[in-house]
Amino acid sequence: MKIPQRILPAEWEQHHSILLSFPHNGKDWPGKFDAAKWALIDFIKKVVRFEKVILLVKDANHLITLKNLLDRHHVGYANIQFVFLETNRSWMRDSGPIVVKKKDGTSEALKFKFNAWAKYANFKKDQLVPDKISEVLKIPLTEVYHRSRPVVLEGGAIDVNGRGTLITTEECLLDSKIQARNKHFSKEDYQAVFKEYFGVSNVIWLHKGIVGDDTHGHVDDICRFVNQNTVVACVEPDTTDPNHLILNENLNILNSARLENGNSLNVIKIPMPKPVYFEGMRLPASYANFLIVNNAILFPTFNDENDKRIYLIFQTIFPGREIIGIHALDLVWGLGTLHCLSHEIPV
Repeated sequence: MKIPQRILPAEWEQHHSILLSFPHNGKDWPGKFDAAKWALIDFIKKVVRFEKVILLVKDANHLITLKNLLDRHHVGYANIQFVFLETNRSWMRDSGPIVVKKKDGTSEALKFKFNAWAKYANFKKDQLVPDKISEVLKIPLTEVYHRSRPVVLEGGAIDVNGRGTLITTEECLLDSKIQARNKHFSKEDYQAVFKEYFGVSNVIWLHKGIVGDDTHGHVDDICRFVNQNTVVACVEPDTTDPNHLILNENLNILNSARLENGNSLNVIKIPMPKPVYFEGMRLPASYANFLIVNNAILFPTFNDENDKRIYLIFQTIFPGREIIGIHALDLVWGLGTLHCLSHEIPV
């Protein structure tokens, strides 16, 4: 079998660092910005226990404010690299670069076109994140094109096992009317991009994402690889909840799916938290938005009875890793939590 020119490592493989961006305005958390900032500080405190953090800050004045918050929360700076860059938002999973390994063992930062989920107008500053990170890491930057067009793709739209299989949703990538990323792209177009840039030979297409998902179908709120043969998949037993049918349909697809080697996919069902509302809006609260860091799993909690169930499930799935819950009720008002805010940089 031909060796791929590039491979996108799985998230559980060793990291060089985690990319984060500290917000400098409260637009993503209206009315809850102070609470969200403290939740982010707690997130940073947990990550730096296990690996380096590359932390984007607007400017020197913003850094002074941030260091004051870190000091008050007793977070040391030894494992933090501060980088000056003003961003529109802090969702590094989607605007940050996707770093791949090349056949010769070197790394490459891929720059996909970011257009704020084909929904918002302010994203020009976010488009500079991959350039800055490739400069910081001293690795080459490649802009991704297909059929002479820049390809729009967010990191939250995909998940890989690092062996040739990728999971995504039709709602996110193939909808031609709502938040259309790449108009006139077919499954074959995407699969060609995934093969060339990620070393992916096998794509599992789920249908839809959860209710309240501002991105229109990101997979990292519904299904995640936890090893090369296994995924966790969200389920909703309440038949009156609109997520029940959506997640059941995806579960059926996963149960019949095959991996790149032809083997069946192992599927572990995980519950959803009870619906989370704020100011009349259903929020995309999901335990699937966890982050794998070196030697630990950081997962969002929602003051829900299922918080403990998820903790015990993750203990079984990830033996040898510390399992840490992080309060995310304030973060999810920004329509994302831990995985959305971060992006791993492979070793």
